[in-house]
Amino acid sequence: MGCIGFIILGIVIDCGGTGHQGYLGAKYWHHPGAFKNGFHGFCTVFVVAAFAFGGTELVGLAAAEAANPKKSIPQATKQVFWRITFFYVVSLFILGLIVPSDNPNLLNSSGANSKYSPFVIAIKLAEIKALPSIFNVIITISVLSVANSCTFGSTRTMQALAERGMAPAFLAYVDKKGRPIWGVVIQLAFGLLAFIGESNQAGTVFNWLLALSGLSFFFIWAAICLSHIRFRHAWRVQGHVKAELPYEAIFGVGGSWYGLIMNILCMIATFYVAVWVSDPSPCTH
Repeated sequence: MGCIGFIILGIVIDCGGTGHQGYLGAKYWHHPGAFKNGFHGFCTVFVVAAFAFGGTELVGLAAAEAANPKKSIPQATKQVFWRITFFYVVSLFILGLIVPSDNPNLLNSSGANSKYSPFVIAIKLAEIKALPSIFNVIITISVLSVANSCTFGSTRTMQALAERGMAPAFLAYVDKKGRPIWGVVIQLAFGLLAFIGESNQAGTVFNWLLALSGLSFFFIWAAICLSHIRFRHAWRVQGHVKAELPYEAIFGVGGSWYGLIMNILCMIATFYVAVWVSDPSPCTH
């Protein structure tokens, strides 16, 4: 609901319905301009974008706990695809219309400070009182939701690996309520690394943790695409036909090839950004 509300608000702001900015249209796409920092700047956002989109693959893990996965998983997968396309892509497009790329507050955020979120900046530029604080609360709740999803995903993955002999056997233990207790303990123990952020190098620590998470998603998504490609090949070699599949991916094997190649390119681009460091404050030029 928060994304829908912001999309509506963003359209109102862009059309000049609030504040003293007047009608914006595509003004900020031309001045100060989109892709202002060139190819290097474009590649720089890949890790952060991967971190933001992370979790979309968790629908696959839910299959193990679904009552009727043959019916519920295809339905959930389709919903995830269209929700990501609408809520993420449309929201980001509208942000690009109502927040100028040279806004100094975009560079003032330190760590996980939501005060300088682009969403909050857009609302402040529109001079809407009280709403920035409300949106900060929405962002905080969203972060807690993400943490909950990550707890589910990491613990179930460890438990599944242990059941297949690919991780220590004790991780396969599940209590009477279906919780992989030892997986939860390990997950929470690694979560304590976040307290390193209380050091004097909080920004550096946050960026490292974010980069580790973002890069891991590239490997995960690439592995999922490759697994689908190999599965469909093995399916065909063993004499099966596509019609026997209970669910077929929207874009088929071609979509998985595209996803695999794009994830590899994103990893190459991330390596390029890490090796060839540009001016740390390009927006001031």
